Amino acid sequence: MTKPARTDQTFVVLLGGALSATPRLRADVAGARVVAADGGMRHAAGLGLTPELWVGDFDSTPADLVAAWPDIERQPYPVAKNETDGAIAVSVAIERGARNILLAGALGGERSDHALMHLLHAVSLEEEGFAIKLTSGEEEAWPLLPGVREIDLPKDSLFSVLGLTPLSGLFIENVRYPLADFSLPFGSSRTISNVAEGPIRLSLASGRAILIARPFDLSGA
Repeated sequence: MTKPARTDQTFVVLLGGALSATPRLRADVAGARVVAADGGMRHAAGLGLTPELWVGDFDSTPADLVAAWPDIERQPYPVAKNETDGAIAVSVAIERGARNILLAGALGGERSDHALMHLLHAVSLEEEGFAIKLTSGEEEAWPLLPGVREIDLPKDSLFSVLGLTPLSGLFIENVRYPLADFSLPFGSSRTISNVAEGPIRLSLASGRAILIARPFDLSGA
């Protein structure tokens, strides 16, 4: 049985991408500690969150947003730096004890390069032993590494598994289109647009992947 996450080790990192305050997102952030990255601070009020730290170069933060949060500790960085504001915010959360990290505002938005980087960064963090989830509210994503896991999705919601490498020994259960001991070539679309029958069970022998779900999209594949 999986032990429940300790509240003091669960962090939300507010990023600059699109974010909708859905019921699932509100449940995810309840009781978590919060670090905001630059313009991601704009999501705090809508989620009823008060970050303990606000980091970044603040190049995408309007003056009225700074004025709205005068009491939040800010940790500024130069615009010319070797990491994104989001990566810095994650590092700070880890320094403060994070083991379970929700990257909120990590999907979609105006910068597809940033969204893709968040996905790749999430895989590397998962490899280091952190539990990572990415969300825009409307979409959610999890890194998939070798092993077994269950992901709680509503019945009839859409999801896809995107192989970042060739995958082998892939099992996907409790879904409309199950797979058993499947090998997925790199670049294959075979695992796009599946439908959950409820919480889904996955197992992977080798490879790296991302699962992206639309828990409010019950339109079918």
